[in-house]
Amino acid sequence: MSETTTGGTTRTPEIKMATGLVQSLRHDLFTDAFAYRPLALASADDAFARLFPKGIRHRAVWRRHAAVGAVAVVMMLFAGTTHEAYISDTTRFAIGLLVGAPVLMTLVRPIAAYWTAVGVTLAGALGSGGWSETWPWTPGTFFSYVAVMFLVTLRTGPRVAAWMWAITVAFGVSTSIAFSSRYGVGGPGQLTMFVFSAFALAIAASIQIRRHAAAEVTAQQEVTAVERDRRTLLEERTTIARELHDVVAHHMSVVAIQAEAAPYRVKNPPPELEAAFVTIRENAVAALTELRRVLGVVRSADYEAPDAPQPTLASLDGLLANVREAGLSVEKTVTGAVRELPQGVELSAYRIIQEALSNTLRHAPGAVAGVEVSYVLGGLGIRVVNGAATGDVRPSPGAGHGITGMRERVAMLEGEITAGKTATGGYEVAVFIPVASRPQTEPEPVEGKG
Repeated sequence: MSETTTGGTTRTPEIKMATGLVQSLRHDLFTDAFAYRPLALASADDAFARLFPKGIRHRAVWRRHAAVGAVAVVMMLFAGTTHEAYISDTTRFAIGLLVGAPVLMTLVRPIAAYWTAVGVTLAGALGSGGWSETWPWTPGTFFSYVAVMFLVTLRTGPRVAAWMWAITVAFGVSTSIAFSSRYGVGGPGQLTMFVFSAFALAIAASIQIRRHAAAEVTAQQEVTAVERDRRTLLEERTTIARELHDVVAHHMSVVAIQAEAAPYRVKNPPPELEAAFVTIRENAVAALTELRRVLGVVRSADYEAPDAPQPTLASLDGLLANVREAGLSVEKTVTGAVRELPQGVELSAYRIIQEALSNTLRHAPGAVAGVEVSYVLGGLGIRVVNGAATGDVRPSPGAGHGITGMRERVAMLEGEITAGKTATGGYEVAVFIPVASRPQTEPEPVEGKG
């Protein structure tokens, strides 16, 4: 099957594949071959960095650069000691610099480093006199060439490694054919380079693939953690909205009923007052309708409306009794003048205590807990503290949503919350919810409507 392009020419699958390979080669090894691509610093917080002494741990980020530099020095020394004795020290030093330069270039220009290694190999081959079995690679350029390909693969990937190996084979075979009559070299000896470089590139590619996969897993875990936290936050807010629906609906119902009955409690009310109460009642009924719609939006498929009224602090003794039956020893302390608080505050306070005790059951089985409820002038204080876990029961990890729900409830009421470990190994949750004081006034008697 063939494909016809817009120009009318027919391209077979073979031509398309060949074109794709040429484009891939050009993209990997020719396009921006000399681009500046510095090696990234290593992490300063991983397990390897913590092996360094604290005094120089901040320099551990340069360990990759130091390793490449050490390899370059070794290549330079090796290349300078593997030539004929008659070569001067200056020439040996120059040869060492030429061999070590491509290794150092992998730190900033990896693709250019590979082409430089090819050029250095060719220069060494033409100046070697053809004495090496692995010609065109001399003993000095052999290991430097492999080291460069290894480091470039770590910087790029398996596809570049495959191209470099293919070019290596083509380079070795073509130079042997072109210069065999002059140097009398080439043939099976080059298989050493081909096999050795193939193993080195396979190892480097596997390391790079594993590193890339680990980075993707880490990135995915971070995204998952963010999405999970966001979903948890939305779930907690939805739960709070469901629970407060009944509280708000009750108040709006009271407003509607009082607005409807108010004109009958005033003798000869003016038309303006009656119209105002009618408007209040209509607005209250409309608000109730909208509340029901909102509840329908936030209600999940398996949500069931509660059969009983939402709990308040008056129900706290029943909660503590249930917790004691579950095996938690808990004591309650109430300070200040007990008074009735807004239903939203009562419900949130109850839920905060309930969640804090549930966390104690999960994370500190066998511990002793204390619940303090303080009625102060400016609001309500709550403190739930527990000791360290005791006994043979292992703590349950839980889902980690409890503190999130508490913070959402406290933030909704413009309060403050602190939660953290205690000095004795336990945990403490302290909450303050502000409550505006309401003036205590006696209702004035009014005459009934005649």
